[in-house]
Amino acid sequence: MNGDALHSIGDLARRTGLTVKTVRFYSDRGIVSPADRSPTGHRRYGPDAVARLHLVRTLRELGLDLATIRRVLDREATLAEVAAAHAEALAAQIRLLGLHRAALLAMAGGAESEGMDLVRERRQLIDDFLHAVLDDPGIRRSLTPELPPNPTADQLRAWSELVELIQDGDFRDSMRRLADQHVPTTPPRRDVVALVRDRAGSAVAAGIPPESAEAGRIVTAVTAEHGPDLLARLETANDPRRDRYLRLLAVINGWAAPEDVAPAVDWFIRALRTA
Repeated sequence: MNGDALHSIGDLARRTGLTVKTVRFYSDRGIVSPADRSPTGHRRYGPDAVARLHLVRTLRELGLDLATIRRVLDREATLAEVAAAHAEALAAQIRLLGLHRAALLAMAGGAESEGMDLVRERRQLIDDFLHAVLDDPGIRRSLTPELPPNPTADQLRAWSELVELIQDGDFRDSMRRLADQHVPTTPPRRDVVALVRDRAGSAVAAGIPPESAEAGRIVTAVTAEHGPDLLARLETANDPRRDRYLRLLAVINGWAAPEDVAPAVDWFIRALRTA
């Protein structure tokens, strides 16, 4: 190889804005490898080392760890995949900072015990419940509580109750089962609760008995659209704690209160068992 195309560690440091010590550190760990050695035994690097170190510096400034950076450099993971994962991690950090601020505001307003509870329980809510219980990123986003910068007393109370709710092991298991029962289809299958609400809600309002022939026709139509696992999914979804979680979530996020679907779901389960 042409010696003019090779760079010393000092050259790499000047070209990349890194320190000599940092360049040597990355070289020792195989992030950049020497292409040759000088007659005196000093490491010499090819032109590609400059580009690799520029990328390493950028990714490090974004907060990525060396193991992830190595996967990108070795093409075991694409930049797009890493960027998506890192964006989700940053979103979690932003939520965490919001909880810190909300807790401090609560303590500043005199609600010290509530503020301390927020600080103590935030990680379990974010990391344990949302990530361990809900694997699907789309479902996780739709069920994520987001305290605003200046939460109201109602939002703080709802947050505290929600934290208590998700520590109920039976509720966590129920939500896990519901998430596990969600199988992506093409085209996407409608949410079972929303489907039953739309099909059975008017029957409930009209006073149609769940044992009637009309109820049987509704059951047949919904089963044809949704699939054979309908009863198991409805029994899991028809947990009053799930409805409570959604109502607390709406308060925290400033959303409209969700519709009460329990009457329609109860009616449909009875009709399904009768059919």
